[in-house]
Amino acid sequence: MRPLRLLLLADSHIGFDSAAQPRVKRRRRGPDFLANLSAALEPALRGDVDLVVHGGDYFHRPGVPDAVVRDGYRPLLAVADAGIPVFVVPGNHERSAMPLPLLLVHPQVHVFDRPRAFSLDLAGVRVQMVGFPCVRNVAEWGLARLFADVRIDHAAQVRVLCMHQAFCGAQVGAQDYTFRFGADVVPSHELPTGFAAVLSGHIHRGQVLREDLTGAPLPCPVIYPGSIERTSYAERDETKGYAILQIEPGASGGVVRDVQLVPLPTRPMIAVPVNVRGLSGDALAARLRQRFAEVPSDAIVRLEVRGTPEPEARGVLTAAQLRDLAPETMNVDMPRGRTMVGMHAID
Repeated sequence: MRPLRLLLLADSHIGFDSAAQPRVKRRRRGPDFLANLSAALEPALRGDVDLVVHGGDYFHRPGVPDAVVRDGYRPLLAVADAGIPVFVVPGNHERSAMPLPLLLVHPQVHVFDRPRAFSLDLAGVRVQMVGFPCVRNVAEWGLARLFADVRIDHAAQVRVLCMHQAFCGAQVGAQDYTFRFGADVVPSHELPTGFAAVLSGHIHRGQVLREDLTGAPLPCPVIYPGSIERTSYAERDETKGYAILQIEPGASGGVVRDVQLVPLPTRPMIAVPVNVRGLSGDALAARLRQRFAEVPSDAIVRLEVRGTPEPEARGVLTAAQLRDLAPETMNVDMPRGRTMVGMHAID
């Protein structure tokens, strides 16, 4: 009996920087997310895996335009049309419910719209997929309470738990912030036995947790594939991608024998500091052109303005002017802060 091959992706955030009727002509990042979603699903279309799990935050926000929803579902439905079972966990960005759910009515698409289990036979292996949509205050609910009405198939040779939550010990951000305790954090001691793995979205850094904070082994690994693209500057140094798992069937729900975190192409995200103190409008424009020329032309630039601009130079720091100064292939964002000009360059 060969291992079960599973493709895990999460946090695709389709609809990020997308507009149904854009008012401004500029490069938008939405196509980057859609392209990486399609790239992550290519192994499934090639028949290299037995099933696909999306760990939540498929979309960036509730209420994304219907056209974006349809375009976003198309790669997933192509996998289902190829005969590969697909399991989807609604995330917090979808407010725990998938938009236009009728578009997902397909015999190979299974949505954890409530705590539930799906059983199926794959490659001669009895598989049970158990999961639930994102739950706020999950620690107060408790996993045992969430699954009180879910029947566990003890005959299944592979059992997997799917969620979209922060798990104790997961790390995020440039400072390696570690989730420890809190209402929205799943405690280590709540992890049930009898599962090959916990598959989750929500944490944008790809990682595999095998021990709790004391160093004691977890009953099974907690696997985050990470997001498929960078959604914030805190992720500037993180590799983005998806995961391929090999799960060996067994009497206690199976064992994960291999996890590969597969990278996806991402555009560079770079901070560009500019001191504007004492510069005229023309001098500031010239300096910005120079600074933009020093980074890759397709970069996602975080413009960090130092100092207070002269009144005549403030117009250079508008969104329209920055678009004229930067290459058309570049995205420029200017964050707010007490030491920076309070102006956002993306509209």
